[in-house]
Amino acid sequence: MTHCSRFFILTCGILMVISFLTACEQKKPEGKLIISEQSFSARQDTKNTFTIDAIGKIKNVGDVDVKRVVVTGNCLSCTGRWGVGQWQTSPDIDKMPQQKDTISYIPAGGEASFSFTEVADYLLVAGETQPEMPEKLEVVILSFETVE
Repeated sequence: MTHCSRFFILTCGILMVISFLTACEQKKPEGKLIISEQSFSARQDTKNTFTIDAIGKIKNVGDVDVKRVVVTGNCLSCTGRWGVGQWQTSPDIDKMPQQKDTISYIPAGGEASFSFTEVADYLLVAGETQPEMPEKLEVVILSFETVE
């Protein structure tokens, strides 16, 4: 055998071994969370203001345990402007601690509860007793970490 053909056979062998190793590489398990329950309620905060609170559950439908799950809520039908007689929220500002919840740990297949306040705020118009709930409210998972 010539030097060139040995080099060619060796290179082909190395490429075959590399292709077998990468083909057999297992997919890394991932964490996957879903909001399994959510409920919103308006609460009178002061004589003239209301706020929306949220409660619910998050289910871990992934393959691994997760930790430090941060959840919050959004009002998609609320205005970003502050005024009287309308539900208001500030989408451009980071959420305050009371506007989110952090769940320490959820095992794979497990479920955990969350609750937070101040999804949106409402200032009553004179003569008004209670506002109607806004139409588009949602709970969102901001972040989580997988357990190694």
